[in-house]
Amino acid sequence: QRIIYLSSTSVYGEDVAYFEKISEIQFEGEISNNPLSFKYYDENKIVLSKTMKEHLRFATCYWHSFTWPGLDPFGGPTLNRPWMKSGNTMEMAELKLEEAFDFFSKITTPYFCFHDRDISPEGETYAETQKNFFHIIDLMEKKMSQTGVKLLWGTANAFSHKRFMAGASTNPDPEVFAYAAAQVKDCMNATNRLGGENYVLWGGREGYETILNTNMKIEMENLARFLELVVNHKHKIGFKGQILLEPKPHEPTKHQYDFDSASCLALIRKAGLENEIKLNIEVNHATLSGHNFEHEIAYAISNNVLGSIDINRGDTLLGWDTDQFPNNAHDLLMPFYYIFSNGGLKQGGLNFDAKIRRQSIDPEDLFYAHIGGMDVAARVLLAVEKMINDKILPKYVDDRYSNWNNELGTFIHDKNNDLESIASKVINENLEPKPKSGQQELLENILNKYL
Repeated sequence: QRIIYLSSTSVYGEDVAYFEKISEIQFEGEISNNPLSFKYYDENKIVLSKTMKEHLRFATCYWHSFTWPGLDPFGGPTLNRPWMKSGNTMEMAELKLEEAFDFFSKITTPYFCFHDRDISPEGETYAETQKNFFHIIDLMEKKMSQTGVKLLWGTANAFSHKRFMAGASTNPDPEVFAYAAAQVKDCMNATNRLGGENYVLWGGREGYETILNTNMKIEMENLARFLELVVNHKHKIGFKGQILLEPKPHEPTKHQYDFDSASCLALIRKAGLENEIKLNIEVNHATLSGHNFEHEIAYAISNNVLGSIDINRGDTLLGWDTDQFPNNAHDLLMPFYYIFSNGGLKQGGLNFDAKIRRQSIDPEDLFYAHIGGMDVAARVLLAVEKMINDKILPKYVDDRYSNWNNELGTFIHDKNNDLESIASKVINENLEPKPKSGQQELLENILNKYL
């Protein structure tokens, strides 16, 4: 089926495709002054026994990059893109698909991600909405075959429409729960058909505003039931990808059940699904939860639930999810060190869940943002390779905990011993702990040399 092209005047003043005047982005190295080139991201460069492309597994997100019109909490759209004009909504969706894959191919991210409502509009009934969705999935499957771009993950938008104003799986109305279930079923089927490597449960409104009208027990039980249904459907359709839950604090409800990695893991364990669901961790969500990114990564790795990453950043002067592209190598150094010291991203990837600023209205701005983020990640990967090969940090950590390998550590963990026997040992052996420096300042100085 032929893609329908709509004639529209671009910012160049000509009837051309939106990104037509931009060529595929190439690696030109640090000496290049070409803003439309990579300075550090050489996808074929071998780092830690793999290519950069294999390690970083970049993905472009469909929503911020092609659906967000430049809104913020205090202002309207600023992005005047051809597929955002008024007209037949399905024709606009087809045009957006064409332009999106043109961008994916030129920026050379090997993957992309989407919400179901990013790619196709809702209809008057769910049957019509479903028809719209799978029509675009048909076209998307062809574009993926033509370009070689793959799907990192799909997810359902069960938060934007007013039906979800009180949540999806945690909604007090079972009809809303059922509607969200139908939506997720279709999106999982599409993700499986397109060869997606993950499916993300992106809550959005799974929480509450006031306890005055909330039965938390029912809502938590319903959320656990929803997770169970999703996992059962994964096995029913033979989906080989990971199911991922995304921690999401304060956005937008005051009390989110999926507040941070620890909260999400508690939900997963309560549902008895700790062997079935991992986490999709976002940088900006980590900071909004009062943690930093490296904490959330280290926590997930320690509990074997790291699945994938939404790579972005927030603004310390703004208390909301600004979803900016990453541009600070120092912020990513320790998170990347934990990730690539522990087996890498595996089936996950680095999804640019980030948007350009609403004043960045030119087609090139979307390229500049992705180029910058990809170069920063590549730079950090090179630094992490040196850190891993030097093996300096592990020596300090191992030394700090080395006494746990001695007789006392073994004694404490022996199940035959109890508090009384440990207390007796303290008295009989006249144990008197000697404080030992944590050497934080020294370690921070060592870390800085890699940048």
